[in-house]
Amino acid sequence: MSQTKADAASGGTALPLGVYASRQFLDWLLAEQISLALTTYQSSRLLLLGASPTGKISGFERIFERAMGLFTTTERLYLSSKYQIWQLDNVLQPGQDYNGYDKLYVPRVGYTTGDLDIHDLVIDQQGRLVFVSSLLNCLATVSPRHSCIPLWKPPFISKLVNEDRCHLNGLALEAGQPRYVTACSRSDVVDGWRNRRREGGCVIDLRSEEIMAEGLSMPHSPRCYRDQLWLLNSGQGEFGYLDRASGRFEPVTFCPGYLRGLAFWQQYAIVGLSKPRGDDKTFAGLALDEMLTAKQADPFCGVMIIDIQSGTVVHWLRLEGVVTELYDVQILPKVQRPMALGFQTDEIARLLTLDSMEPLFGETV
Repeated sequence: MSQTKADAASGGTALPLGVYASRQFLDWLLAEQISLALTTYQSSRLLLLGASPTGKISGFERIFERAMGLFTTTERLYLSSKYQIWQLDNVLQPGQDYNGYDKLYVPRVGYTTGDLDIHDLVIDQQGRLVFVSSLLNCLATVSPRHSCIPLWKPPFISKLVNEDRCHLNGLALEAGQPRYVTACSRSDVVDGWRNRRREGGCVIDLRSEEIMAEGLSMPHSPRCYRDQLWLLNSGQGEFGYLDRASGRFEPVTFCPGYLRGLAFWQQYAIVGLSKPRGDDKTFAGLALDEMLTAKQADPFCGVMIIDIQSGTVVHWLRLEGVVTELYDVQILPKVQRPMALGFQTDEIARLLTLDSMEPLFGETV
């Protein structure tokens, strides 16, 4: 299959990575009128992928230390980093552009949380920011005074403690409310999940606190879509859904990589793939290795677009170079070519945008 290379920028310089895609990937982005946002904690980047005027994929990066959880709308991004959560807002009006980009996301609000090892984060129906703290084994929200406000912990976790016992990681919204979480084990001792990576994973219903499914291998990224609960059985490289009646995971598509990050658009699932770290015991001994060998496949880092009706991979994008792992994948609807400001250059100091002027003492007479 032929490949489309990307125009890439990092504050005006070339990206230290290669971006390659299947022949019709760019046409798909244009036809669906979407762009993609990706995070990678391995190289601390927020990546924005869209379409450039040159007929290539537009790739834009900004550095956020240990970028992980991501929640997006057309006008706003929420991003977790090593010890902060950032809210980035688009400052451009419809029809306006900035250096050829139709969206410019600027960090406007930051919450300093400390290193809670924040994984998935969402905005619920009430506008509350809810995130997974893997370190504390709980769901939490931001606090105006403290690192966080704990909201919920699994019933098998005996107390709130900074010991990453079960590796709680994924969070799914249903009807605008947090509903399901994934964990790599039900361990209640520090770092206990690492010994249960192959088949200790589970899905928990937040309302009933029941274990919906078990026997999974390092599950990630639960998402409710079209009356199904989808997730990634990462330790086996499987994208699929959960039969809620039986609690059985139904694989739909095998993807050659360690899976994290899942989003949906129309009949498509957008799945993030990572290269397993060869020198890290976290990724050793998983069934993924055996399946890759059986299929004579090499793992890669990138994105696969899967038709959920057929399970077929219809498009793909591959990242090569400095980025070898992804954490999250999100969609930017009605965005063609996005960019963002970061803190590595003085551009964020020079760019000034103003809201409409308001009277100091209320309405004038």
